[in-house]
Amino acid sequence: MQAERLHWWQTRWFVLAAMVAACVPLLWPDIPPIVDLPGHMGRYRVQLDRGAHPWLTDWYQFRWALIGNLGVDLLIEPLTPLIGLEPAVKLIILTIPALTVGGLLWIAREVHGRIPPTALFALPLAYGYPFHFGFVNFALSMSWALCLFALWLRLARLGRFTLRAIVFVPLSCLLWVGHTFGWGVLGVLAFSSELIRQHDRRKDRPSEPSSGGHWLESWVRAGLGCVPLALPMLLMVAWRSGADVTGQTADFFYWRTKIAWIVMALRDRWLWFDVASMAVIYLVLFKAVRDPRMGYSRHLGLSALFMLLVYVLLPRIVFGSAYADMRMAPFMIAVAVIAIRPKPGADLRHAALLAAAGLSFYAARLGATTISFARFDADYDAELAALPHVPVGARLISFVGHNCVNAWRMSRLEHLPAIALERRLAYTDDQWSMAGAQLLTVRYREAGPYAHDPTQIVTSIKCPLEWWRPINYALARFPRDAFDYVWLVRPPAYNPRFTAGLIPVWRSPTSNSALFRVDHDAAAIEASDEELGVPKWLIARMQRRKERLERLRERQEREQERLERLRVEQER
Repeated sequence: MQAERLHWWQTRWFVLAAMVAACVPLLWPDIPPIVDLPGHMGRYRVQLDRGAHPWLTDWYQFRWALIGNLGVDLLIEPLTPLIGLEPAVKLIILTIPALTVGGLLWIAREVHGRIPPTALFALPLAYGYPFHFGFVNFALSMSWALCLFALWLRLARLGRFTLRAIVFVPLSCLLWVGHTFGWGVLGVLAFSSELIRQHDRRKDRPSEPSSGGHWLESWVRAGLGCVPLALPMLLMVAWRSGADVTGQTADFFYWRTKIAWIVMALRDRWLWFDVASMAVIYLVLFKAVRDPRMGYSRHLGLSALFMLLVYVLLPRIVFGSAYADMRMAPFMIAVAVIAIRPKPGADLRHAALLAAAGLSFYAARLGATTISFARFDADYDAELAALPHVPVGARLISFVGHNCVNAWRMSRLEHLPAIALERRLAYTDDQWSMAGAQLLTVRYREAGPYAHDPTQIVTSIKCPLEWWRPINYALARFPRDAFDYVWLVRPPAYNPRFTAGLIPVWRSPTSNSALFRVDHDAAAIEASDEELGVPKWLIARMQRRKERLERLRERQEREQERLERLRVEQER
C-alpha cells in the first residue's frame, strides 16, 4: 500500500471524479425526491418569511433555539437571499453524497496509506436508505462526521495533537448543531482509533513491562484524547432538560427490524436490484475474511465493531425521532468495507480487477438511482400542477394516498403537500409538531385533530397500529370551516358522496388526484363511523375512551363543587 506509484483508484483525480459522480442522480430533479424533504422545505419557508406574512404566525410558531438538529436550517439563511430557497436546498443536498464519498475515501487513505480497491464498493452507500427517507440534517452531519474523522486521523498521523485538540473543540460543536447523530458517530470513530493508537504506542515501548492494566490504560488515554469532542455534552444536557422538550425514547432490541435495516441499507425502487446490491457488499466483506490476499485494518475494524455495538443498543425511537437505529446501518457497513485492505505482497492484477469491479458497481448503482430519481421527479411535476390553482395564503388540507403494506418503493409523496406552503404560503397539515425536536410547531387550533403530520396520510381501510385515517372518514369528518381547499394526492378509492360540498377546481389527467374548493355553506355530511370505514373494534375502543373521559369530567366537576363548598364554608 505504500508503493511509490499510485494506481488510478488512488489518485486525487479519481477521488474528485467519484465525488462529482455522486451528484449526478440529483442534477435533474428540481426538488430532490426524498421522502421528508418537502416537509422540511415548508418549514424553511416559515423560517424565512414568517415576518412578512402575518397569517403564517397565526398557523405556525417558529422560535430559534440551540438544538442538535439545525444543519440545513442554518445553511439556507445565507444561501436563500442569493439564489432562492429551492436552489439553495438542492445545492445543500447535492453536497451530502459528494462529501460522504469523499469522506470514506479520505478515511481509507489515512488508515491504509493508499486507497484500497475494495473501498469503491462502499461508495454506493452514500445513497443509503436514510438519505432516501429524507433525514437531511442527519445525512448532512454524517457526511461532515466522515470528513472530520479523516482530518482527526491525518492530524494524528502528522503528530499534530495539540492542533487537533484546539480545532476539534469548535468543530465538534458545529457538528453537534448540524445533527447530534453525526457528533455521536464521530466520537465513536475517534475513540476507537485512539484506542488502537494508544495500544500500539504502549506496545512500542519494550522497556515498560506488559501488565493486565495495559488495555485499561489504553482505554483511559483514548478517553482523554477524545476530550476535545466532549463540549457538546453540555449542549445536549441543556437542550434535553428544557421545559418545552417532548419526545420519548423507546422500542429497544427490535431484532426483526434491525436485521431488516442491514438488508435494505440500499433500499430505493427495485427490491431485487437493491437486495442483490447488498449481497454484493456482503460478499466482499466475506471474501476479505476468507481470501488470504486480503485482511482488515485493526483501526477501522474496531470502529466497525463499535458502530455495530451502538447499532444493537440503539432503540428505534430516540427523543421522539423514529428510525434511530436504521440511520446507523449504511454507515456501519461502509466503515466495515473500507476497513478491508490487501495484505503485503498481494497481486497487483487482483487489486486492479477488484477496483474495476468496485467502480462498475458504483456506476451501476448511480445509474439506477438517476433513473429512479427522474421517475420520482416526473411524479412530483404531475402532482404539483395543482398548485397554481391554490391561492396564496389559502388554508389547505391534503390527503395523500397510502396503503397498509410497507411497499419497497415508497411513493415519495407523503410530504409533497408542504410544497404548497413553500410556494404558495398556504397552510398544510403535514408539518411535524414536536416541541424541542425542531424549531416549528403547529398552532392552528381550528384544525383540531387535522392540524399536523400524519393527518395527511389516508388509506382505504384503517391500518392496524397506525394513526392514518380511512379516506372516507377523513373526507367526511375534517373541520370544513377551518379549511378553504382540499388536495387529494393519489388517494385510494373513495365514496363520491363524501365529497359533497367540495367544488372541483383541478383534476390530474394521469391519476385520480384532484383539488377541491370547500363550500362553507354546504350542509354537514351525516354518516356513521362504521359507514366511514372505521372497524367495529376501534369504534368500541373510541366509545370506551369517550365514556372514561366523561366519567373523568364528572369526577372533576364533583371535585370542583366540593372545593367550592369548602371555600364558602371557610368564608362563613
